[in-house]
Amino acid sequence: MSEPNQKKALITGITGQDGSYLSEILLNKDYEVYGLIRRSSDTKSENIVHIQDRLHLIYGDLIDPTSLVELFRRTGEVDEVYNLAAQSLPGLSFQQPVYTAEVTALGAHRVFEAVRRYSPHAKVYQASSSELFGWVKERPQNEDTPFNPANPYAASKLYAHSIAQIYNKSYDMFIACGILFNHESPRRGLGFVTQKVAYAAACAKLGIKTSQHLNEEGEPIVLDGKVALGNLEASRDWGFARDYVWAMWKMLQLDNPEIFVVATGELHTVRDLCEVAFKHVELNWQDYVLEDKRFVRPTETGPLIGDPSRAKKLLGFEPTVTFEELIGMMVDMHIAKLT
Repeated sequence: MSEPNQKKALITGITGQDGSYLSEILLNKDYEVYGLIRRSSDTKSENIVHIQDRLHLIYGDLIDPTSLVELFRRTGEVDEVYNLAAQSLPGLSFQQPVYTAEVTALGAHRVFEAVRRYSPHAKVYQASSSELFGWVKERPQNEDTPFNPANPYAASKLYAHSIAQIYNKSYDMFIACGILFNHESPRRGLGFVTQKVAYAAACAKLGIKTSQHLNEEGEPIVLDGKVALGNLEASRDWGFARDYVWAMWKMLQLDNPEIFVVATGELHTVRDLCEVAFKHVELNWQDYVLEDKRFVRPTETGPLIGDPSRAKKLLGFEPTVTFEELIGMMVDMHIAKLT
């Protein structure tokens, strides 16, 4: 039961990187925190196992509207809703475009509709993405930059982002959208290139020639001492996830729903990523990295680099971790796990 005046928050995608950091922030602020998890999710997810006894976890799925009704029946009215659940791998969205749309686009729509019907006074955060800018029309990108999605994931995020604005205006709801650029941490899934590279660097440091974990092709991420990657010239603006999650919370403390770009304003290529990761373990990345056309997207996004001026001015957002520190943290985490 909630204490008098205790805020209540609901997080979809609570077992992911962002959901786990957000849960910690909310719990530290004395929120009662509910999380939506799928039956296929491990309820003892590594990301939240240390706080799981302080969370209320409820089974459900954004594909199933009935489960969202049940979710709000069990939580009652909430103060804040954070929709973080998605099929969030842009590359995979080419292989599973319809599923990506069901979860990432229509799933968000179902959340907004459930909030409208069962918790209309809640403030909602919608996780938009820098992938919206796609084939970029200007750089750096800010809140006024035209969207131009280049993959099914981005198109799905654009639908959700647009529906959020429609619900704000049509139903007087509060749905804030954070256009977050790439944000990483030791809790990032191994399907993302940053974790692949950090994992490969750790394996190289420890002399592991063939890894236990597999890539999207069902092969070891590290095979014969090498990691296979796609376009090494792909460029992104990478920041630390915990900083970005704090910005999410700040958006819901405003009086009106707003749109914010959250980014570092620094651009790095996948090649830079490899160099930093392997340099951290005093190795030459070129000895351990292969370019593999199978991992090149049919269409490439970018270069994605954000202008976080508005978030800095109105939210007080400031990155606290450098790119080099971030990648070093991720490599060290894998070394510790593999040792």
